[in-house]
Order: sequence, then C-alpha cells, then structure tokens
Amino acid sequence: MVLLLFVDLDPALAALRPLGAFFALRTTGAPDPAPPTLARTYENQASDVYGHSITFRIRKVGEALHAPEPRIAASIAHQALAARLWSVALGCAVHYGRIPDLDPRLLDWDPDGSAPDDLWLSAVRPLPGDAATIAAVVLQGHLEPLAALLHDHHRVATGLLWGNAASALTGAVRQLGGDRARALGAELLAHPLLAGALDPVTLRRRSCCLYYRLPGSGVCGDCCFTRAPRSSAHGASG
Repeated sequence: MVLLLFVDLDPALAALRPLGAFFALRTTGAPDPAPPTLARTYENQASDVYGHSITFRIRKVGEALHAPEPRIAASIAHQALAARLWSVALGCAVHYGRIPDLDPRLLDWDPDGSAPDDLWLSAVRPLPGDAATIAAVVLQGHLEPLAALLHDHHRVATGLLWGNAASALTGAVRQLGGDRARALGAELLAHPLLAGALDPVTLRRRSCCLYYRLPGSGVCGDCCFTRAPRSSAHGASG
C-alpha cells in the first residue's frame, strides 16, 4: 500500500510553476479591465474588447500559423485550451491531492494572450482530486460546452474535438509522469465522452486534429495517420 501525503492548496498554486507553462495558473494580477470569463466564452457572449472571444482566438491562431481555413485554427486553439485545463487539474491532483474549483465563471481567459498568461483564477476553492471530480470540472464543466460551441458555430467535428481532448489529456499525463498521474489518466480516458477516442493499446488517435494541413507541417506523434494524406479531403477526419 502506497501512502500519499498531500498538502493544502496554496493561494498562488505555487507547486504548478516548476511543471511548465501549461501547468501554471495565475491567481492574481488579472488585467484591468478583466478579460471575459470562460463562462461568457462558452455562452458565445460578445465583449467590448474582443467581440466573441472564441472567434477572436481562432482568428489570432489562424493568422499566426497561416492556417488555410478557420476550422484548422479552431482545432488547434481547442487543443491548446484543453491542454491548459487538463494540466492545471492533473498537476494539482498529483502535487496537492486536491484541485481548485475551475468553474468557468471563476476563470478569466484572455483570447489575445498565450500560455501561461491566458488564464486567471479569481478564487482558489479546493475540491477533491479524484478522477470523478476532475471529469466533472474539466470534461463536463469546460470541454463539453466548448465542443458544442465549436461544432455549432465553427463546423468542427465532435469526434475531432474529443480526440483533441483525449490527446491533450495523455500529453499532460506524460509530462507529469508517475503512477498517480497515469492512474488518473486511465480513469479519465474511460469516461463516456473520451472512451474510444484513442486506441487503447497504442494511445494513437482515431481522429485527426488537422495540424498536418498547416504549411510545412507533418502529422502529430499520436495521429491516426502515419503520414500526411495527399488529398485535403482527409482533413475532415474526426
């Protein structure tokens, strides 16, 4: 039997900082005026500064990467935000034994920022660090409404989006390493929203994030394709 020793969440979530940019989460110093919350983003509410935040982010990513169509930028922006949320939750679960409440109403998101400067948590409220709580907070609280928004307003296939979510989860688990991270990852991959998104043996995706369609790029390490398809018709995979 392994005895796990955990500490309380500290107000600055300092244990996340050494883990890298995607794990760090700011709890102070949000810009003034504060950027829109993720709750407003998922509800597709317009702000005075950015208009519709997700559309602003997709345009920003598309311009930076010279994406030939918005759907590719939408997929990449989605995977990056999914990776941020998984990393914060799993990093806290592993290092604190608890996670902060990541309610979308508590998270300010700057669609013009870049990790780790894009998210601010307005209050640190501890929750259990088990897989069921992480699933409720990240999958159901964030990735489900985000997937609905991107599917309905930006024509991104839901299979592609859940593939992104599963891929981002396994990436965070690999970065953390250790038995606890792997156990949490395995439980989360069995969740109905993610089950089947990856090959259970190889952890390769069963969909494509469309990254290969960017100029000068190739396929990702866990892509369903072993080489970039010649026909752009494959870009709809998901």
